[in-house]
Amino acid sequence: MLSALAGCVLWMQPSFAAAQEEAPPTLGLDQGLLEIDTPDFRLKLVKASQTIAALEPKGADGFDFTPADQLTARDTDGFHHLGDLRLRIRQAGESEWQSFSTAAARQPVQALLVDAPALASADLTPTLDASCPLRIVRTWLLDDGRLVLRFAIANPTDEPIEIGSLGLPVVFNNMIHDFVTGRSRSLEDAHEKCSFFDPYFGLDAGYLQVTRLNGRGPALVVAPDGRTPFEGWQPIDEPQRPRQTFEGVFEWMPHTRADAENEWREAAPWNPPTSAMLAPGETRTYGIQFLVADGIRSIEDTLAAHDRPVAVGIPGYILPMDLDARLFLQYASPVESITVEPEGAISIDRNAPTPSGRQAYTLRGRQWGRARLMVAYEDGTRQSIHNYVIKPAAEAVADLGRFLFDDQWFVDDDDPFGRSPSVMSFDRDRNRILSQESRVWIAGLGDEGGSGSWVAAAMKQFGRPNRAELAKYEQFIDKVLWGGLNYADGENKHGVRKSLFYYAPDDVPGFAYDPDTNWGSWTSWDEREARSIGRGYNYPHVVAAYWSMYRLARMHTGLVANHPWDWYLDQAYETTMFMTSRRADGRPRVGYVNWGLMEGTVFIRVLEDLKREGWTEKADAYEARMKDRTERWVAQAYPFGSEMAWDSTGQEEVYGWCKYFGHDDKALVSLNAILGYMPTVPHWGYNGCARRYWDFLYAGKLRRIERQLHHYGSGLNAIPPLTEYREHPDDYHLLRIGYGGIMGALSNIDKDGFASVAFHSFPTTLDWDAYTGDYGPNFFGHALETATYVIDHPEFGWVAFGGNVAVHDDRVTVEPRDSFRRRVYIAPRGLWLTLDAGAFERIEVDPETHSVRVGLSPANLFTPEALLRVEQPAAIAGVGRYRPAQDFAEDRAAYRIPLGDDPIWIELLDRDG
Repeated sequence: MLSALAGCVLWMQPSFAAAQEEAPPTLGLDQGLLEIDTPDFRLKLVKASQTIAALEPKGADGFDFTPADQLTARDTDGFHHLGDLRLRIRQAGESEWQSFSTAAARQPVQALLVDAPALASADLTPTLDASCPLRIVRTWLLDDGRLVLRFAIANPTDEPIEIGSLGLPVVFNNMIHDFVTGRSRSLEDAHEKCSFFDPYFGLDAGYLQVTRLNGRGPALVVAPDGRTPFEGWQPIDEPQRPRQTFEGVFEWMPHTRADAENEWREAAPWNPPTSAMLAPGETRTYGIQFLVADGIRSIEDTLAAHDRPVAVGIPGYILPMDLDARLFLQYASPVESITVEPEGAISIDRNAPTPSGRQAYTLRGRQWGRARLMVAYEDGTRQSIHNYVIKPAAEAVADLGRFLFDDQWFVDDDDPFGRSPSVMSFDRDRNRILSQESRVWIAGLGDEGGSGSWVAAAMKQFGRPNRAELAKYEQFIDKVLWGGLNYADGENKHGVRKSLFYYAPDDVPGFAYDPDTNWGSWTSWDEREARSIGRGYNYPHVVAAYWSMYRLARMHTGLVANHPWDWYLDQAYETTMFMTSRRADGRPRVGYVNWGLMEGTVFIRVLEDLKREGWTEKADAYEARMKDRTERWVAQAYPFGSEMAWDSTGQEEVYGWCKYFGHDDKALVSLNAILGYMPTVPHWGYNGCARRYWDFLYAGKLRRIERQLHHYGSGLNAIPPLTEYREHPDDYHLLRIGYGGIMGALSNIDKDGFASVAFHSFPTTLDWDAYTGDYGPNFFGHALETATYVIDHPEFGWVAFGGNVAVHDDRVTVEPRDSFRRRVYIAPRGLWLTLDAGAFERIEVDPETHSVRVGLSPANLFTPEALLRVEQPAAIAGVGRYRPAQDFAEDRAAYRIPLGDDPIWIELLDRDG
């Protein structure tokens, strides 16, 4: 996140090159490879270890899911490969677990003779410690044409042996760092060679999806072979330490009891921990199969085609308590029972099956927090579906506002750094504002880690304004933002500084820096560094604050008191123009502006409003600056560089401007990249969660490289899929990942309104981080895209993402339940209804006449009129232009509709269809 970040991340890692020189190779690459042709893959095994050396899907021009190009850097003890095994066992009567691994001290395995359908088989005894009492035989085989990896674990002793932990390392090429050369890959190289993987620990129905960074097909699906439940998931310690360019190696775990009793004992695991008792002479078999999907959108179809259970949740797996969610289960065996853990957390009503026989249910969240559905099928298959129950969305956002403006409201007239009054970062463990932190931006209202809370506060007001809260925010604007973070005069006027807080004890004698804090690292900026205006990522935060206040002042009556609407719009304009300005020698004054910036969609919204207000000269100048940036992106293969070697923030803005200027092909490159790192799986934490795994270092309390669940990537990366979906309403995959992203931003809000930076995914923790950190950009994405989407699905019928649907003989009635209730998309008609002011009460659709009735909520003190926009982003055959049946004045391309004491109804008619 910081300007020197890429170098700093590498600086924090131990020297891998030095360690590699000391360790002799043991994988046995010098003994050659065994090459095997299967229906789906060109498979290569290392002869000495019979682990995978290459897994190339056919028809993909030599692309390899595994890190084949990194084998020479991963050929020593301690490195894991597909085909390795890790386990913890104990004999009857013992209390301590013994750990064994085929990768700990490699020796060539004992190859066995094989007959079809086996491809290769080996006794792993030579590469296990001599004290291991088990005999393990690994076999690669074809089962009905599918590649399968299978382990037969036998107990040849006279005593029972308990398997308390079993791990199958699943090693794929997520190595954006090239360990052979010692350098980070270029974006072009990474997007063509690397993959990400996303787990669904759904027990017997679990699977791992492996998708290419470029988002194109094929995709790999790793599924259980026989009874090999996906119970747990954890990172494996290796000589190559995780870094920003390497998330690490992980293992699929069918048993987790030993870990749950030890390293995980402080956490609540995703699934109940199990172990397996091997009787004397007994053999148990575990395995995984490798399936190929032609693209990311066909992963679920591939699972179903191979007789695997498939679950689809609408709107996902985060369940507001006032929403009737839907669940559809596809499997050959009927459901025997569904139980909820904790009991009563979710109510379940069975519905009639779908036309194709999918088993259908209505779910309603009852108890706040994590909740697991345990589905038992009649054939003995078990499936866990992971949900998160939250308060009604509007209530959760109201809680957020109260917490921001009460608990996080910082007032100290003597603060030497000029931070008072403001919404500041917060530590939930200690329930106190972070007035100082060694990462000074967190306490300095700067960067994402420090601006996150006041950005969230701005966007909360944008969608659900509260006059008392706004009065405080006006103080923040006038006393801290303008003239503090945002320079109000001098040569840097309209520039944005990096932090108000800094470390300079000799220059701030009246401030007591915590003596127990380490102030000696690069993160403790001095005043000069804190005053720098050179970090482009800080600017969208300020523009978003001004733009949201402009909208509130312009669209409502008497809601904003400190400045007129045009002052705020001009502030947004001038700050952006400074960000994109150049020095006399032609160099940019601000760094990183030629890359996509998080929250960069706000610049598009500002331009749209400049045009609506008739500020033609400023709009033209603004557009020219953005076109210049966009033309640079169009010339690049993968136009989303950043401070990092690889990032998931720039895609949002790059997509938006490429669409705006008509470069749809380049917008598609950005969208596909998002598809590659933003999955849909039956798990609240991963569904719609854009990959991010290093920002706990820069904005979290628990600092480590770790997959962050519903970090700000969720909300921001939801913007392009949902925008694209409104143009292509039959592409339900876009809707599912996008809506999962905007709902993810609500899961961070606890019962009191505190919003965490993200959820810790490591099984040792599985909890929300205690810092607010950089949550703000997450809620920004939510605020821009939260809506109720109404679809007539060919399989599921009339359903809504973000609303409750009732189907009658002559109409479909929808009650919006999203957090703002200001946007509704009627997918069958491609109709996008938005309110600049006002709120939707109810929507009615006549499937026969295609008329749409819109119920608007009553007036309030600040909203005597509604401002309704009627747009149709999708070109649907036979659909004409919708307009209100009544006559209303138009203002800035919106219909101005007087409101009263009761809800009013507007009828929209398809004039040409």
